[in-house]
Amino acid sequence: MPEPGAHRIKELFRAAAGLSIDTDDVRRYREFVDDKLYDLLLMGVATAHANGRDIMQPSDLPITAGLQERIHEFEKLAHDIPIEPILEQLATHPPLAAEPSDEVEARLPGIVGGLSVGLAKFFTIVAPQKKNPATEEWSEAFRVFDLLL
Repeated sequence: MPEPGAHRIKELFRAAAGLSIDTDDVRRYREFVDDKLYDLLLMGVATAHANGRDIMQPSDLPITAGLQERIHEFEKLAHDIPIEPILEQLATHPPLAAEPSDEVEARLPGIVGGLSVGLAKFFTIVAPQKKNPATEEWSEAFRVFDLLL
């Protein structure tokens, strides 16, 4: 069964970093984005609670300068990513202890786009000669981003 929106994801990787990804890569990509977005939201919950709130605000999300720059790059590319499958996958995680505000929900596509651009650029750093990241590069990406996000 084809991945929903796979064509748009492939186009984004091509535009962001000149990469050509395949269907298996799209599945890995979705897993990556799901993991990292959930991690960011968990930290947002912790910050909201530390500030005495049950509603997560955009300022609660740990958006680093680098991620913010990748979000801007994504916005300049004028690509969209199908966010629905990502949100459906997020729903399979344990519920968050703080609800995201409407503003947080509105920022999710940009955050996903920034994570996507960061991931694509990671591949050009660790394997600049490759146009299609191999399983090993995907494993490295998961390990490195797990250290940082």
